[in-house]
Amino acid sequence: MNWYILLGAGYAVLVIFVCLRILYDIQSTSKTFAYLLVTLLLPGIGIIIYFAVGANYRKNKLYSKKIITDNKLLAEIREKIVHESEKTWESGEPEVKSHKELARMLLHDNSPLTGNNEVTLLLNGEHKFPEVIKALEAAEHHIHIEYYIFENDGIGNRIKEILLQKAAAGIKVRFIYDDFGSRGIRHAFAQELRDGGVEVFPFYKIWFVALSNRTNYRNHRKIIVVDGCTAFVGGINVSDRYINPVKPYWRDTHVMIKGPGVYYLQYLFICDWNFCSEKKLPVLPEYFCSKKTKGKAIVQIAASGPDSDMPTIMFSLMQTITLAKEELLITSPYFIPGDTILNAICAAAMSGVKIKLLVPLKSDSKLVNAAAWSYYNEILEAGVEIYLYKKGFVHAKTVVADSQLAIIGTANMDHRSFELNFEVNSMIYDDAIAQQLKQAFMEDLKDAEQINPKTWAKRSLFKQLPEKLCRLFSPLL
Repeated sequence: MNWYILLGAGYAVLVIFVCLRILYDIQSTSKTFAYLLVTLLLPGIGIIIYFAVGANYRKNKLYSKKIITDNKLLAEIREKIVHESEKTWESGEPEVKSHKELARMLLHDNSPLTGNNEVTLLLNGEHKFPEVIKALEAAEHHIHIEYYIFENDGIGNRIKEILLQKAAAGIKVRFIYDDFGSRGIRHAFAQELRDGGVEVFPFYKIWFVALSNRTNYRNHRKIIVVDGCTAFVGGINVSDRYINPVKPYWRDTHVMIKGPGVYYLQYLFICDWNFCSEKKLPVLPEYFCSKKTKGKAIVQIAASGPDSDMPTIMFSLMQTITLAKEELLITSPYFIPGDTILNAICAAAMSGVKIKLLVPLKSDSKLVNAAAWSYYNEILEAGVEIYLYKKGFVHAKTVVADSQLAIIGTANMDHRSFELNFEVNSMIYDDAIAQQLKQAFMEDLKDAEQINPKTWAKRSLFKQLPEKLCRLFSPLL
């Protein structure tokens, strides 16, 4: 009997310790409450869940995006960033003037405001991959690739062949894959690349996938940089599923950038490379192309992750919503915005901004779907129009603000993208690109069903209960 008392007392002490750690480690009230609830209501299992996916390992400084060994060179880069940005400010483009607070905020995060970029919108894999293949085949100096999901399938092997050919021709090829998202290429596929002269490293290596506590802190970025002059970024991973008419239909958006807008994407790659590789890569002039383009688009990059001092991705989206004057067109496959973004959307809608939100009719996660639905009542009441995409799965992460600013990137509107994963968004201040993205959004609405606010509000309390419960645990999803 004494053993039961001792075990009970020991478990009680452990629970108190875990609850105190949750209170001290986690700043978000909703997230703190969710983990306390799990710990108290699920004896033993709740503690395991917290340490597996919730413990705040950020304080251990797993990674620093400032891993640049040459401080003098870094100072020169920052000086160039400021100089380039000042020139862009002086150009007086109306798209930038309307969003100057957003541009200034990102400048404080060392992201340059770069002009004279050539930007191409790429809808779905069938438009992205031909451009990627063309750019890779034209590489003359180096190829830098990092992906969350890179699969051992048709398009994955096609790109692998090109990388091997380029490496054999003396082109420097560096490849980062996320060790969780790209676990299908961890062994033979990656080794074949290494044997062929490609430098390959996993990001934040996982030793035991099934028991890993590293499903958080994943590199969700999708970046390709070729010769420092051409870059690709957006929501499309390297996988056949993004190439339609492969079933089911996947709707996604990517962008190709040529010009100085590539610089910060290159900088991010170098920092990620220096974190996960055994070979430190210095910041050298040959990695930053000086070729002039005929483009006129102004580009800025928003990037953040668990290492960031500030949640730059979330702040940039919040600022975009707050600055909108007439219209916001938002596409997100996972819409669990949290209080900050939720309040910004409601305030904008109630101020007269026309907001349309496009989300999947069916997500690839029932829990995520239910948690997302729990937010719809509030934004519908504020005047937001919600559309459910029916043609397939909409995976794009985009925003169009006032037909002037286009945001295309890797970040979903959810807690995981704001705090737990390494993400990157391109901010394109250009009415032509914004209009193209707006047109694509309007085409997507033809394959979507609008939610009727009155009908949605009349749903039974019994039907809403699972959604309310999932919302309590939304910081864990």
